[in-house]
Amino acid sequence: MDAGAEPELPDNIFQILFEKSPGSLLVKADKPRFTILAASDTYLQITSSKRTEIVGKGFFESFPDDDGFDDDTNARNVFTKVVDTGQKIDVPTYRFDVLNPETGQSEIRYWSCCNTPVFNDGKVAFILNTVVDITGEVNAKEAAIENENRLRLAAEAAALGTWELNLEDQSFMCSPRLAEIFGHSPDRPMDLADFRAQVNADDMENIVLKAFHESLITGKYLYEVRVNWPDGSLHWIKVQGLVVKDEKGVPVEMIGTILDTTESKSDEIRKNDFIAMASHELKTPLTSIKAYIQLLSKKMETSGDEFTTNALTKANQQVNRMTDLIHGFLDLSKLEPGKLKLNIESFDINKLLREAIADTNLAGVPHIINFEPDGVMMVAADKEKIGRVIVNFLSNAIKYSAKGSTINVECKQVDDQVRVSVADEGIGIKAKDQAKLFQRFYRVENEKMKNISGFGIGLYLSSEIIQRHKGKIWVKSEEDKGATFYFSLPANS
Repeated sequence: MDAGAEPELPDNIFQILFEKSPGSLLVKADKPRFTILAASDTYLQITSSKRTEIVGKGFFESFPDDDGFDDDTNARNVFTKVVDTGQKIDVPTYRFDVLNPETGQSEIRYWSCCNTPVFNDGKVAFILNTVVDITGEVNAKEAAIENENRLRLAAEAAALGTWELNLEDQSFMCSPRLAEIFGHSPDRPMDLADFRAQVNADDMENIVLKAFHESLITGKYLYEVRVNWPDGSLHWIKVQGLVVKDEKGVPVEMIGTILDTTESKSDEIRKNDFIAMASHELKTPLTSIKAYIQLLSKKMETSGDEFTTNALTKANQQVNRMTDLIHGFLDLSKLEPGKLKLNIESFDINKLLREAIADTNLAGVPHIINFEPDGVMMVAADKEKIGRVIVNFLSNAIKYSAKGSTINVECKQVDDQVRVSVADEGIGIKAKDQAKLFQRFYRVENEKMKNISGFGIGLYLSSEIIQRHKGKIWVKSEEDKGATFYFSLPANS
C-alpha cells in the first residue's frame, strides 16, 4: 500500500461497528414476527445469548418471556406502535435481570430503552433498539427516597413540622404537622402568609425578619417566637433551617423544621417568675442588713477597734455582691419578649463611663483604671441598662486580673457606631470559650477561675441589653494575655 493512499475499509465495516456498539439490536419491521437482523456484543452479553442463536429469528422466538411488563414497556406493544406511528418510543425505566456467569446467580438490573424507526421509501423498515444500564441511578434514587422517608418518620416521631421555601418564586411547602403546630387541623391548606399572620407582631418585626435577612448571609436560620392560635391561646415555636445556594452562591431555597416549645417555654417562664419573686423578697432583708452594717461601721469609727471595723467593711462588701447578684437575677427574669422595657434617652456615654469608673474606684479596688474621654459622645439608649453593661465589664476586668494591674477603658466613634472597650491584663480566655461567653449561665472551666464567684449571667445580660439596642458585643483575648471586651451602639450625632 502506498504511504499516501487512504486505507481500504472492509465491506462489512458497518456490521462490525454495529456489533461493537453498546447495547444495540436491529429488528425488521415485519410485525408481528420482528425478525432480528443484528445484535451487538453488549446486547448478547446482557441477554446471555449467542449471535448464531438469535439472528434470523423472530424477536419473540428468542425472548418469549415478556411477563412482568406493563402495556407501556411490553416489547410487542412498543415495536408495533413504532411501526404504526413512525415515531421513536422511549421506555425510561424497566427491570430485566441478568445472569452473572461467575456466580451463576441472577442479578437485578434496570434499563432505559430507546426504539428508533428506520425508514425506507417512506415506510418503517427497521427498528433500532438500544438499551442502557441505569441500575446505579435507580438504586441511588430508591436510596434517596428511603432516606427521605426515614427523615419524614423521624420528624413525625419528634413532632417536628417541616417546610420548604423557594426564594425565587416564594412558593411554600410544608408537612401536615406544621398546621397542627399553629392550631389547625393537619389537612388544612396554608401558605407562608397564613403562618406569618399568626406570629406575634413584635416578634415578626424584631426577630423573624431580622433572622431571615441574616440567614441569606450566614446560611443558617434559628429563632424562637410567640404565635397566636385561632382559639386565642399563646404558644411558642422554635424555627430552625438552612439556606440552599446555587452554583453561583445565590440563595435559592430555604428548608427547615418547626417545633412547638410551648411546654418547655412555660416551664422556663415559671422558673423566671420564681427567680424574680425570690430575688425581690431577698431585697428587703438585705437592705436592712446593709443599713445595720453601715450604722455599726459609723459607731465603730471612733472606737479604735480595728478588727471589728475591718470585719464590718468586708461584710458590707459581701452584701454589695449579694445585691448585685439579686439585681442580675431580676434582670434575667425580665428578658422574655415584652418584659424588658427600654427607656430611651439621649446622653453622653463618656460621662456615664466617668461616673461608673468613679463609683468603682470608691469601692477601693486595687487596680489602675485609665480613661481619657475625647469630648462628648452622644447615644440614644437606656442609660441605666447601658450603665449595667459598663459596670459588668469593669467588674470582670477587676475580677480576672491581678491586683495593681492596669485596666484601659476607651470610647470612640467608628463610622456610625460608638464603640466602648474595656481591656485588662488578666488571665485571658481560650478561643474555644470565647464564642460561649455570652450564653446564659456559662462559666469557663479553668483552674485559675475556680475560686472566682459568679453565676455566669452578667455577660449574658449585657449581651441581651446590647442586642435590644440593635448594637453588637464581642471579645478579643488570648490566654494569659488579658482580654478586651467591646460593645457598640448606633451614634446619636
